Parts: sequence; structure tokens; C-alpha cells
Amino acid sequence: QVQLVESGGGLAQPGGSLRLSCAASGSLFSPNHMAWYRQAPGKQRESVATVFSGGFTTYADSVKGRFTISRDNAKNTVYLQMNSLKPEDTAVYSCRVWSALGRYDYWGQGTQVTVSS
Repeated sequence: QVQLVESGGGLAQPGGSLRLSCAASGSLFSPNHMAWYRQAPGKQRESVATVFSGGFTTYADSVKGRFTISRDNAKNTVYLQMNSLKPEDTAVYSCRVWSALGRYDYWGQGTQVTVSS
């Protein structure tokens, strides 16, 4: 069974940066897509950024120009570089990896990101 393990969360000041990583413990059959989601207290989970198997990326309007998603297929890892952080970015961030052929759909346990002075 594949497990996704996130790291890199924590406390950052407004305007600061954090880099999240999500590594898969086992083999991921291709093609697959990778994404980051977040859920703030009292709010629904939302998609933050996605990187598709071919490398195409999409972002939520609220993070465009500030966040960058990337993937390392050799390491089965997806990253989220978060710059110019705002207090409203505070949330639990979770990664997701799913098969483009519908064969699997894995989620990480989540990592807390808090942006506060």
C-alpha cells in the first residue's frame, strides 16, 4: 500500500516562504497526476495547485503568482513552493496522487501551515 508523507509545514510570517514536500513510499504507476489541497478551519477543502502527468499545471486564483507546484517523478515526490505568504493561507495542506487511468487515488495525512506575525 502506497503512503504519502508530507513535510515542510510550520509557522511563517506574512510575506515569508515555505516549501512543502510530499513523498510516496512505494511505486506509483504512470501516468498519474499530483496536487495540493488545503482546508482552513470552518471552510471546505479547496484545490490549491495541480501538476498533471504531462507537466501542465493549474492554480487556484488566490495563489497564482505566489505558489509553484512541481514534481520529481524519479523520487515520486511533489512539491509546493509557497512565497509571499498571507494569513489567509493558514490551513492544513494535503497532497494527492491519482492515476490518470483511474487505478488508484492516494491522499496524505496533511501538514499544518500557519501564517502569523
